[in-house]
Amino acid sequence: MSQQNVELVTSLQLAPDVDVAELFRDDDMWSELANAVAPFFHPNFESVPPGVPGTEKVHIGLDGLRGAWLGWLEPWLSYRSEIKQAFDAGDRVLLLVQDYGRRERVAEEVKIDGSAVWTVSNGKIARAEFFALRSDAFKAAGLTE
Repeated sequence: MSQQNVELVTSLQLAPDVDVAELFRDDDMWSELANAVAPFFHPNFESVPPGVPGTEKVHIGLDGLRGAWLGWLEPWLSYRSEIKQAFDAGDRVLLLVQDYGRRERVAEEVKIDGSAVWTVSNGKIARAEFFALRSDAFKAAGLTE
């Protein structure tokens, strides 16, 4: 079952050429995406953006996920993400990604090592935690680097 969890999580990730900033900021694009992926998420799905450990805000539902992303994307003109590795951790899936962001009036993208732990329950996504440090993501997934 856990390989199915990896396949579910990776299948829901956006293609590396998708501008996440544009997608989350545009109401119509967001609505279309949310409708397409809603069947794969628990209605009370939780998303937790990176922050000071123990003080992160938990966002509920897909609209909560959008709110979390909009907060993260505030300084970025464009932003995209590419999966580098996915690790099976039972009911959790650890994703290591390379993010690329560009600020206004800056030609080059900044590279950011990203990571997230996705929790799957009864075949649907129940929680996504995003981490600034990969070591924290490995720990949350119960894995060692």
